[in-house]
Amino acid sequence: MTLLALLSSIALGTASLVWGYMGVGLPDLARWIAFIGAAWLLAAWRRWRWFAYVGLATYVLAAALGLWFLNFPPGWMFGGAICALLAWDLTFFQYRQVFAASDDERRIVERRHLMRISLLAILGFALASLAMILQLQFGFDWIVLIALVMTLGLSQVIRWFRTRT
Repeated sequence: MTLLALLSSIALGTASLVWGYMGVGLPDLARWIAFIGAAWLLAAWRRWRWFAYVGLATYVLAAALGLWFLNFPPGWMFGGAICALLAWDLTFFQYRQVFAASDDERRIVERRHLMRISLLAILGFALASLAMILQLQFGFDWIVLIALVMTLGLSQVIRWFRTRT
């Protein structure tokens, strides 16, 4: 479950930044971001935890550059940074799960953690959507990304509520 959330976060963060950079006509930077995203997926598969720092720093810097210096649409930049932060957190959470005492304890802690970060992702994307609405840049492509994030986040919350009853 954590691995699926980790891979989804990396893929959504990469797609968000690539789409933002492609949308303003910078395909070379978008290709570099896509390359970093592919390397991050490979690093997650190989369990190279150190690459999470590289991915987080790269994505946050790309988002900050796009927001503050190049005036890109805020939603795509916030989306990339939010997903990078989630992927970074999940990378180290997955490592900490090795030290759980039992499988039951591991599942309980995993469900709680995924539920918390799902709620944070939903809140973060809601704030990014508000920024997009205020700048009149809310389009169909943003709605598709929000639908994906909401589906993933709400499925985690619903799964958590089902196991509690």
